[in-house]
Amino acid sequence: MLLAVLIANSEGNILVERFNGVPAEERLHWRSFLVKLGADNLRGVKNEELLVANHKSVYIVYTVLGDVSLFVVGKDEYDELALAETIFVITSALKDVCGKPPTERLFLDKYGKICLCLDEIVWKGLLENTDKDRIKRLIRLKPPTDF
Repeated sequence: MLLAVLIANSEGNILVERFNGVPAEERLHWRSFLVKLGADNLRGVKNEELLVANHKSVYIVYTVLGDVSLFVVGKDEYDELALAETIFVITSALKDVCGKPPTERLFLDKYGKICLCLDEIVWKGLLENTDKDRIKRLIRLKPPTDF
């Protein structure tokens, strides 16, 4: 199961988070742990260079994309390889939505579409969609009159 997808800025402020199957009382621990992990290890890392960690029998894959850090946490069948696939799909979708690796400002300008992308990629802790064209089609925002 994908336990968490978290996106933070370069100062460690969380921009987007999605937790699945993580009790509310443990979320604060995960937030602070992931932000500290990024602060300790992501300095000087190239865009989309993947780093891997293991904590309490779960796997963590994380990277930098532009001015934001992306963390994906999984357990059981979502090992390092599955998480690497997940993070690749998410970074690809972020670059498509933003047009380039995002600055924090660009990320916040495109926040709505980014959230839609995350919802289409990860659903209830499972990797749902990996095809870039399908994700683009699913996140098209339509005016309410078109329903």
